[in-house]
Amino acid sequence: MPRKNASSADNQQERLAIPSWIVGFVDGEGSFLISLFRNITTKHGWQVFPEFIVTQGAKSVHVLHEMQKFFNCGKVFVNRRSDNHHEHLYRFCVRSMKDLREKIIPFFDHYRLRTAKREDFMKFKKALKLMEKKIHSTKDGLEKIRNIASTMNRKGMQKR
Repeated sequence: MPRKNASSADNQQERLAIPSWIVGFVDGEGSFLISLFRNITTKHGWQVFPEFIVTQGAKSVHVLHEMQKFFNCGKVFVNRRSDNHHEHLYRFCVRSMKDLREKIIPFFDHYRLRTAKREDFMKFKKALKLMEKKIHSTKDGLEKIRNIASTMNRKGMQKR
């Protein structure tokens, strides 16, 4: 029969299990994206848009809310589907540079991803550092970030 008051060792094990679970989940269902899209109001006509995303179907949306609570940032959005899928797709997204820099990056620096997502994370982190230095506001800097983005997520550059 489960105890009502878990020991401190049990609590410690649970605290250690949650980050491991998040790493595994992100390895399977997460993405680190650097998108570039046209924006005529910017100096060079392009806007750089970094985001960390984890996706899940409607039946398991609760895990995205758990991640949102764990990181204490981001939002959960629905992508309503009208195709042959039976449920909507949900996304936990972190877009704030501050939250990416202060919460997401330190977490994945400490708790390492195990799949090819680790390489995407390292590229993501590099692009964010360039953005923090405002390098993306120069033509050469924008090109550096475009080159980084073009090698991420095995699909090439993400455009919107």
